[in-house]
Amino acid sequence: MRFSPGCSRSSVEGRSMSDFVPASRIGEASAVLERLRSNIRLALRGKDEVIEHLLVCLAAGGHLLIEDLPGVGKTTLAYSLARSTDCTFSRIQFTSDLLPSDVTGVAIYDETTREFVFKRGPVFANIVLADEINRAPPKTQSALLEVMDRARVTVDGRAHEVGSPFMVFATQNPVDYEGTFPLPESQMDRFLMRLQMGYPQPADEIEILRTARGGYDSIAVNAVATRADVLGLQGLVPQVFVEDSVLDYLLRIVAATRTESEFRCGASVRGGLALRSAAQARALVRGRDFVLPEDVAEMAGAVLGHRLALARQSGDALEERRSVAGHLRRILGSLPQP
Repeated sequence: MRFSPGCSRSSVEGRSMSDFVPASRIGEASAVLERLRSNIRLALRGKDEVIEHLLVCLAAGGHLLIEDLPGVGKTTLAYSLARSTDCTFSRIQFTSDLLPSDVTGVAIYDETTREFVFKRGPVFANIVLADEINRAPPKTQSALLEVMDRARVTVDGRAHEVGSPFMVFATQNPVDYEGTFPLPESQMDRFLMRLQMGYPQPADEIEILRTARGGYDSIAVNAVATRADVLGLQGLVPQVFVEDSVLDYLLRIVAATRTESEFRCGASVRGGLALRSAAQARALVRGRDFVLPEDVAEMAGAVLGHRLALARQSGDALEERRSVAGHLRRILGSLPQP
């Protein structure tokens, strides 16, 4: 079968009535997403693609890593998202002397009760900004491994749920900057997407220079979505229909990364599942309850790029990242869409 960007719900073959999400729920989700999009635009100009990817990540229930130069709006994006919802929010400034217990919390002995009482760390929030995550040593970075995977923290053998929704929004400077510690592959694999902010267009930067007042602490946006709204989006994404031919196309992309000689290893099974979830979330963000091949292709770079490494590394992190992106584009260009 052949998909086209203009196809409707009824034109997607192979679906039973139980596969359709009620149009009213799609409309409600679209309204929430549009409110969030418009609100974040008030704080971040000229970054519509980045904002859409952020909404995709939020709807998919994933974690987001933004790597770019200082001062291009990474923290502003995180703050504007947090302030656009009524979810709890915390910020962790990662530094070289930060300890794992500073992130997760610690058990403290209470002399009154003569028992150890767990004091929750800043990771216990719905949206956690891990600012400059690669400034902390690997031992501290690893404190996020369990909570990013299971939404819980285990201290002294006891598991503590952090609640839902839960999203880690991490920022990092380019990995070849002085004083940075590259994230291990196991950590990178837990991020649904990795994005770059990039510099704004001249017209947008002129407007920023004309109107900006203060830093991100002065962001003037109000909450336009509730915690229930966010949970509703995340509950709807798995119901977005993925036709078998689209799944086959997705698998061919993942399989091609595993046979590509330029890559040390291909995308994991987790990577394939992440790409499916991101494609479903993009379809929902675009107001559809079914996935098109273009959803898969558009999300492949952001979802798979940070999970791949070159077989022959040059030592130049920026150049290696560009090479990985180029090989992914070549793979996508060589695979026909259904």
